[in-house]
Amino acid sequence: MLISHNVVANSGIAFGTSGARGLVEDFSADVCAAFTVSFLETMRFSFSFNTVAIAIDNRPSSVFMAKACATAAQQLGIQVIYYGVVPTPALAVKAMALAIPAIMVTGSHIPFDRNGLKFYRPDGEISKADESSIVNGQFAYEPLQTLVELIEDDSAAYAYVARYRSLFDTKWLTGKRIGIYQHSSAGRDLYPGLFEQLGAEVVLIGRSDTFVPIDTEAVSEADCQKAIEWTAQYQLDALFSTDGDGDRPMLADEHGQWLRGDILGLLCAQALAIKALVIPVSCNTAVELSQSFDFVMRTKIGSPYVIAGFSSLNQVYDTYAGFEANGGFLLGSDVSFNQQHLAALPTRDAILPVLMALFSARNSTVSSLILNLPKRFTHSDRLTDFAVAKSQQIIKFGTSFPKKLLNQLGLLGNDSVKLNAIDGLRFTLENGNVVHLRPSGNAPEFRCYVESHSAKQAKQCVDAVLSRLSVINIDNLLGELNG
Repeated sequence: MLISHNVVANSGIAFGTSGARGLVEDFSADVCAAFTVSFLETMRFSFSFNTVAIAIDNRPSSVFMAKACATAAQQLGIQVIYYGVVPTPALAVKAMALAIPAIMVTGSHIPFDRNGLKFYRPDGEISKADESSIVNGQFAYEPLQTLVELIEDDSAAYAYVARYRSLFDTKWLTGKRIGIYQHSSAGRDLYPGLFEQLGAEVVLIGRSDTFVPIDTEAVSEADCQKAIEWTAQYQLDALFSTDGDGDRPMLADEHGQWLRGDILGLLCAQALAIKALVIPVSCNTAVELSQSFDFVMRTKIGSPYVIAGFSSLNQVYDTYAGFEANGGFLLGSDVSFNQQHLAALPTRDAILPVLMALFSARNSTVSSLILNLPKRFTHSDRLTDFAVAKSQQIIKFGTSFPKKLLNQLGLLGNDSVKLNAIDGLRFTLENGNVVHLRPSGNAPEFRCYVESHSAKQAKQCVDAVLSRLSVINIDNLLGELNG
């Protein structure tokens, strides 16, 4: 007999802002079972159910992990519906409609040698309290011997497409050429049909049989160049893609320029006439400067914090939503659009913000939408294989000695500095630039976001800061902290 807490504690798997993440080699059958048992037993404290939904992304390791999760669920006497490879929000839509818990096997954008588990309550994403119970719960289960086979149910895929197709009664994308960069996205086989049903001429590009770890917050130079080349080659009006599990969108305009995720979220919220927003501290200040919303709340980074913020809005505002700098849009309340009802979906979704932006640009261009927004530009990138402990030491030093850290990063001459330490270190400099440093919550990565009055300056600043961070002397910083 195994105890879930003991197995989880010794697994090397950590909870980040989007579930449990770690190396594939650490996600053994019994580790997957420990998380599954602890999650389902935690859900039993608050909900009555006899079925759990499971889906996966296209990572090579995801099928094995799903089988282990399903085997553990059946050991508890819980039936399993397996929806195969679908976007994370498609699983959420279906599970919430059935009022059952769900497990998504996905590592999202992190490299293919890693994977993860994301958990959903019958009413949406798990809370921080649920997370604590999953990690610390003392639940017994038998070691897994033989894993069950999975029989795929395709109804989640159909329900997800129908959710958005039902919003429109005309083929308003007629005359538009939409490219879909398929790579290894979990939704790559769903998106073409949806856009075609809305009238678009669809061009399929870049499908990959190997997993491609695309990070929508740090789009690679190669993918930036591909977007420019493909848009010109295929004469596209827009280019669409997502991250690996299909909950974060990527949309490039007719020139092949990728829109930032928070700008896409802003456009979506405007199109839906949302009254109140909850967004992480890392989002572009164009949100407030646009004066489009009655209220904007800033939180720590991560969808659980955005969702937690909704609870303070539902008694005050008719419509409320959230989005993140990575582009995932969370619809907190039901809304009416095009005289159709759209039910709340309080988890990251990639399709809604893209459709709203394209609908707003149906008689013009995607690039024209940006012209009406405040001129604030964000760029972000990351250092990979950057030890978490090292990141934390830099954050600790910068909290105690903000100007000394700015000096180390080459950001001299900033006598007037405003520091927000709600999540990482967010400096507002005297020239108006914003520099935000933050360790990743689920991978050994250190991220830098810069907001500026020009896209060029934002990118140059990110590159310079990351270059300095990559060679920073931690021993010297610790010496000053302890001196």
